Amino acid sequence: MASSFHARSNSLPSRSHPLVLQCNEHLDRLRASCETCSSSLLVHNLDGLRHLHDCVEKLIQLPLIQKALLQECEDNLLDELLDGSLRLIDTCTSAKDSLLHTKECNRELQLIIRRKKGGDLEEAKKFLTSRKVVRKAIMKALGNMKGSSRKSSFYSTNVALINLLEEVEVVTLSVFKSLLSFISGSAQAKSSRWSLVSKIIHNTKTVADEENEFAQADAALQFFVLSKSVSENTRNLQTQLEKLESQIEDLEEGLEFLFRRLIKIRVALLNIFNN
Repeated sequence: MASSFHARSNSLPSRSHPLVLQCNEHLDRLRASCETCSSSLLVHNLDGLRHLHDCVEKLIQLPLIQKALLQECEDNLLDELLDGSLRLIDTCTSAKDSLLHTKECNRELQLIIRRKKGGDLEEAKKFLTSRKVVRKAIMKALGNMKGSSRKSSFYSTNVALINLLEEVEVVTLSVFKSLLSFISGSAQAKSSRWSLVSKIIHNTKTVADEENEFAQADAALQFFVLSKSVSENTRNLQTQLEKLESQIEDLEEGLEFLFRRLIKIRVALLNIFNN
């Protein structure tokens, strides 16, 4: 199969095609940073993914590409392309849902704190419980990603475009993995989260030096629940919740742009293969 693809691959654009070059440039930048978990870098990487998939969409809209995909790809490769596009949409949806759930609980707790002009222990416990639900859903999503990270027939073809699309999926899933871990707060080990609680106890300013706003909020909630003097720690909790809301909004914006792009790419692929 690989040799026949190679023999007919002249109909595909060369690696020097401007859109192919742009895709590879975006891929190189994302590969260099997708393993790092920090709020600013994740926002940056989501923006990079949006630009990457914008290039992919433009590429598969080219009549030359559409003709080549139909002529040179056997059914199993077409199925894998569609499966890959759906996998990215599903993972993006998991991240969006996790952010939405956390944001809703966050806002509800902030509203109660402002209304009561002080802390509410039961609502804080509810938020901690909701965060456990979010983490459980994220662990399931990450498990599904591991289950799908097998070497497929993408690796046995010489069709450059197919290999490029496979690399796009791999890098995109890698960024999503970092993002989901970040949202769960598990980018930091459990012991590290408890060290955040300890830092809050001894010096509330040191927590601001940490990288993960979700872990910060979790630690502030844990300390708030454990504290014997709830009212004295309300201000710190509210500060962490406000920071978390701001971070969620930044990530949501990037995910929404990317989600729309992923949908458009899947629709374009379906249109190509159904014609």
